[in-house]
Amino acid sequence: MSEHTATVRWQRNADADFARNRYSRAHEWRFDGGAVVPASASPSVVRVPWSDPAGVDPEEAFVASVSSCHMLWFLSIAAGRGFRVDDYADEALGTMARNAEGKLAMTRVVLRPRVVFSGDPRPGPADLAAMHHEAHAECFIANSVKTEVTCEPVEG
Repeated sequence: MSEHTATVRWQRNADADFARNRYSRAHEWRFDGGAVVPASASPSVVRVPWSDPAGVDPEEAFVASVSSCHMLWFLSIAAGRGFRVDDYADEALGTMARNAEGKLAMTRVVLRPRVVFSGDPRPGPADLAAMHHEAHAECFIANSVKTEVTCEPVEG
């Protein structure tokens, strides 16, 4: 078992009219190791200027987390099978919709990884599909959520 921490910090601006819901949702995420990420509510949820489009919103972070976890497993599996990955890019897409309980939720994440290999051996289509399937099955994040997570690899 392991534990993972993040510090999320928000402070009210002195001139914010908090009681009337007129305050900035901009905040920051701090991680062990020193990474600091500017964050905000999504402009699709809270309009600008009360949100900051430059900040990472929780919905984007969720999609990135699923994608990143899948990628890290895929790279490990590919290396273990003797394949050399040169480049991995995923334009993942998360969909927010009403779930079965009628609540807004991230109901689907589609991963679209494009993987470039070099050297010998190179994986065939069946190898590629098997590695993505195994990566999905092992992904801690995908195993932690009710959201449908699918993988639609794109040819490199």
